[in-house]
Amino acid sequence: MPVPLSILDLATAGRNQTMAQALEGTVALAQKAEETGYERVWYAEHHNMASIGSSATSVLIAHVAAHTTTIKLGAGGIMLPNHAPLVIAEQFGTLETLHPGRIELGLGRAPGTDQNTMRALRRNGAAADTFPQDVMELQAYLRGESQIPGVNAYPGKGTDVPLYILGSSLFGAGLAAALGLPYAFASHFSPGALHEAIALYRREFTPSEQLEKPHVFAAYNVIAADDQADAERQQHEMMRSRVALLLQPGTEYTDEQADELLAAPQAAHLHQMATYSAVGTPGDVRDKVAEFAEQTGADELIIAHQGPRVEQRLRSAELLAEAYLG
Repeated sequence: MPVPLSILDLATAGRNQTMAQALEGTVALAQKAEETGYERVWYAEHHNMASIGSSATSVLIAHVAAHTTTIKLGAGGIMLPNHAPLVIAEQFGTLETLHPGRIELGLGRAPGTDQNTMRALRRNGAAADTFPQDVMELQAYLRGESQIPGVNAYPGKGTDVPLYILGSSLFGAGLAAALGLPYAFASHFSPGALHEAIALYRREFTPSEQLEKPHVFAAYNVIAADDQADAERQQHEMMRSRVALLLQPGTEYTDEQADELLAAPQAAHLHQMATYSAVGTPGDVRDKVAEFAEQTGADELIIAHQGPRVEQRLRSAELLAEAYLG
């Protein structure tokens, strides 16, 4: 029995594509996911990244929810130190009120951006230190059990939006285990501690009101295409786009310069980010996805379809669903 599949969507605009086209593609991808049997679609909070359209995460979820009917939608995740817990409770309480039973809230403690943008967000560098307390404060608002007398989330109170802890280290695994929440590991870009974090989470898990037994999501990169050569071209274009992570924001570069950087030692991290990836035809990708699920023992995989253009990600999602979900 295959493990369930979900999708992580960054609402990415490809070269020569506008952000409006990227957001249209996000709606189309969620509709495709709903049609083909994926469990959920999550959107990640990132800031000051010219090609990523999911910065206003709750707004994007609201738009996609209005254009779908059954698929679960959530944040994968909200970077909670960027926000007051009350505000997030109000946002996601509103979403749950408008779309009952479909809204989920994944929480991370990273800034989701660079140091200058952190300052623009008015984010205190020490805000991550109170992440565990902020998660519990947020959960209390959503349960209608506010920890601050006289302060409630409206909408939000009593909606009990399900929470998920996201992470790429042992910290998140330990917190999710202690709070009895599902845990999602960001192995699509930070693979290093995957197996150790899952083992720690399962070993230390404490049942909670939300969850009786551990539930692990592992993230996996996929580029599925109708032929191998096309899949490999897409992967190469995707790696070229990631060169921007090595440069100052807004720096322009040619394909030739990108290829030179990718061959240089400083790009080793970019190649490591793609450790857990399947690139190829549907059958090959299906087999690699199944192998990853078996290796990790994950209860669910969350797939980052990495085609550089909207239409390529749509095709990848469709091909994987046909091959893996049947």
